[in-house]
Amino acid sequence: MATFIIAALVGIVVGLLSGLLGIGGGTIMVPLFRLAFGLDPIQATATSLFTIIPTSVSGLVKHARNKTSLPRVGLLCGLAGACLSPVGVWAATKSPGWAIMGATALVVAYSSITMFRKALAAPKKGEQEKKKEVPETQGRQEGFPSIKLTPAYCAKVALIGVVAGLLSGYVGVGGGFIMVPLFMTLLSIPMRLASGTSLIAVCILSVPGTIEQVLLGNIHFLLGIAMAAGSIPGAFVGASMVKKVPERTLRFVFAGFLLVMALVLVANELGLIG
Repeated sequence: MATFIIAALVGIVVGLLSGLLGIGGGTIMVPLFRLAFGLDPIQATATSLFTIIPTSVSGLVKHARNKTSLPRVGLLCGLAGACLSPVGVWAATKSPGWAIMGATALVVAYSSITMFRKALAAPKKGEQEKKKEVPETQGRQEGFPSIKLTPAYCAKVALIGVVAGLLSGYVGVGGGFIMVPLFMTLLSIPMRLASGTSLIAVCILSVPGTIEQVLLGNIHFLLGIAMAAGSIPGAFVGASMVKKVPERTLRFVFAGFLLVMALVLVANELGLIG
């Protein structure tokens, strides 16, 4: 019972960051399941994938209401990623634990560096940010320019989804940690929209991998349900905060969070923790 309560309380924090930053929460849950709850690497990634789905659904519902997402971009990205997620799961079952955690640390560190650069380049509060004309005639959302889903633009979205899907299945994360920086870099989508759009894709591309992990019997359902009990309301609150936090601050928070997670994973694999 104590384990359930602790996992639920931690889940609130996971959900808060998920809704705010557009991540599924796997970058937090995998290290936590591994270090705090003693799951092996495969169980940690599998249980994380399972928990990501309800967490991301909660956040994306709020983002949809606030019009801080691009549904068509998220849908296309998620469907592309869903095709490759099972391949990532298969690769994880054939890899040693250190390889899975090492891969997680590397991609998280890369995303952190990318976001720090974006944060430094972002205008400070009070400055007028130049808005690039991003190629979707989905309507104008909260002052951001509409974009057109041209073939070239769709190809970029699909490519981002494929990369995120492979990583999602392999390391047990939703893929938001890589999608948000790529949305901003390759598609020129502001972070406020990138966060909500990412959660749509995360929800979709996590499903195939989760189903495969269920069939393989790798999920610790008690911990997953406990974490979701806290992350669902947490994600709703986090998504509500997106409009209130400055773009530059969002980027720094995202980058700092990712850097800490990468360092924790490396320290654990080197035997410096626990």
